[in-house]
Amino acid sequence: MTPPSHDPRPPYQQAAEAIRSDIKAGKIKPGEQLPSHRELQERFGIANMTARSALRVLRDEGLIYTVQGRGSYVADVVGPGGEQIEIKRYTSPASAIRAGVDPADIETAGSLTEALLEVREQLRTLNAEVQTLKQEVADLKSR
Repeated sequence: MTPPSHDPRPPYQQAAEAIRSDIKAGKIKPGEQLPSHRELQERFGIANMTARSALRVLRDEGLIYTVQGRGSYVADVVGPGGEQIEIKRYTSPASAIRAGVDPADIETAGSLTEALLEVREQLRTLNAEVQTLKQEVADLKSR
């Protein structure tokens, strides 16, 4: 899906929205790898840095994560009903308040969110290692 040409937003935001829509619609499922930067360039008719910026937006929202040298993947943070949950990182208390977070909850929510993000990163690292080991086992079996 190519973003509409009449959209006034910058191309990286248009591309991020299209990918976000694919994730929310279930076209790209949690744990699945996203297309490469080159594929995104071709799909949206954008430059490499623009594709990277689109992925950075989604990463900042907690919808995707990147494994160095392997690519970007859809985050597997899901709620009790199976819906995708966005973990938002606020750059300041003021930005959290503007987003509607109760000032009394900012300190608690911030430390809990940071702890959860740290655990999630550790799980992603372990998952990447498991995938590498699975590939090595498959390669050994095919010999």
